Amino acid sequence: MQPFRVHTGLVAPLDRVNVDTDAIIPKQFLKRIERTGFGQFLFYDWRFRDDGSPNPDFVLNQPRYQGASILLARHNFGCGSSREHAPWALLDYGFRVIIAPSFADIFYNNCFQNGLLPLVLDEDVVDALFRRTEATPGYTLTVDLEQCVVRDDSGWETSFAIDPYRRERLLLGLDDIGLTLQKEAKIAAYEARMPAYVRLLDDPE
Repeated sequence: MQPFRVHTGLVAPLDRVNVDTDAIIPKQFLKRIERTGFGQFLFYDWRFRDDGSPNPDFVLNQPRYQGASILLARHNFGCGSSREHAPWALLDYGFRVIIAPSFADIFYNNCFQNGLLPLVLDEDVVDALFRRTEATPGYTLTVDLEQCVVRDDSGWETSFAIDPYRRERLLLGLDDIGLTLQKEAKIAAYEARMPAYVRLLDDPE
């Protein structure tokens, strides 16, 4: 998993509440077994018309938001089913940070497992960011996970709180597997101390 320390990127505003995981990545595209390749289907039913052409009214199709890597969202982002494909699609499209007043629990957890930062800010701060983003073409933010602050080029800055354990794992780029592999030598030593008949049960060959 790619570590997350400091990220600066263009902000795109998605001004909708209760964006569910089926809107993020519709169910008909959950056929791939790899984690990559889902970005082309992100927000598919909103990004594209029925004939497959891009919907010019959807925010991510607007020229000023091309290349955005920070998504500004509203309450309860990522609700609905527990599909891990949702953060995969957001990452594959190019997002590294989602800012919202609240997230659905499972989506929130899945983001940390995949190196995507779901950043919770107060609603009034999010409102202010929507205004700044819509008023300022090319509006960018820097999200500093080391210092736990968000800032823009004008000098505006706000701090944020995050669970220390989740923060440390993102800084180091460790998902559950990576965390376990850090103890690989101790696991091997433990296995070597097990009686032979136990090892045979694990590996009858």
